[in-house]
Amino acid sequence: MTSKSKYRVGIIGCGRPWRTEEATGFGMAHRHAMGYAATGQTQLIALSDISRENALAFQETHGGDAIFEDYRQMLAEADLDIVSVCVWPHLHGEMVIAAAEAGAKAVHCEKPMAPTYGEAKRMVEVCEQNGVQLTFNHQRRFAPPICAARNLAQEGAIGALQRVECYCPNMNDWGTHWFDIMHFCNQESPAEWVLGQIDISETIDVYGVAHENQGISQVHFQNGVEGLLMTTQDIFKTPFGIRLLGSEGIIELSMRPDEGLRLFSPQTSGWEHRKEAGSIHDMDAVGRGVADLIDALRDGRDPEMSARRALRNAELTFATYESSRIRGRVDLPLEIDDSPLLSMLAGAEA
Repeated sequence: MTSKSKYRVGIIGCGRPWRTEEATGFGMAHRHAMGYAATGQTQLIALSDISRENALAFQETHGGDAIFEDYRQMLAEADLDIVSVCVWPHLHGEMVIAAAEAGAKAVHCEKPMAPTYGEAKRMVEVCEQNGVQLTFNHQRRFAPPICAARNLAQEGAIGALQRVECYCPNMNDWGTHWFDIMHFCNQESPAEWVLGQIDISETIDVYGVAHENQGISQVHFQNGVEGLLMTTQDIFKTPFGIRLLGSEGIIELSMRPDEGLRLFSPQTSGWEHRKEAGSIHDMDAVGRGVADLIDALRDGRDPEMSARRALRNAELTFATYESSRIRGRVDLPLEIDDSPLLSMLAGAEA
């Protein structure tokens, strides 16, 4: 991109804004568009949605030169530099790969990566083969309280980091965020093994993909830090969403947006609340992630939300499912392509 030109952006899956009539999700495409616009380095060229009504409403709010009901036609005709994929997970693989093969320089996709580990790996492989920068929207890396927690841990505020504990509703859709934060707060150390169990006596449908009703995942990282992810449908009854435990203190991040971060350490007199840190659900973080991927594309560096980092998170999800299937510890790297959860459910129905 020259100093006088802008990256040409296309969005697949416009949807309705969050909490508006007929909305089926968080309307993340709207946040993507806001992020692109805020950089001043892009031009929204094309929109694709199977609902022309949704696309027209999106265009009225965010702009966009052309509307396509067929995303493949958009990719063939619009000459796009960056493509955002904002649809349900079972469509991610085909759309990301189509964008990479159509000549996009970068693809930014919503999370979770895919319903199976094989699909997740395939997206990464195709983009790397085509020289395409692929990112997934693990925007919580840019949420102020999470950044503050990581900085406190790195500065030694709680001594040596020993364990990261997290609560969320499920392993794949939300858990991918928390596995990502485990890596983020633990110096990006790779995981060595996973031991997990899930309950599928009742399954929860999240954006068209079945999830466990309850689960637990123990992760051992190569640097000796332990990770613990617990899933439950009653997350707001837990005192925290993320907890960093060190040799000399604790950092807790509340799931409630108005409670921020609190610190317990030898330097504090009891729990010290830091509400100014904000919320772990900060939606402006999406725009910060978009700005980072554009800077990375321009500068030729790895983006913060890179596909390889996203794949590590997916590996922990599917390794947890595999641990439940084989009833034992799973050493990494993970050598499967399916989703053990979906395979077990299919077997139960056979």
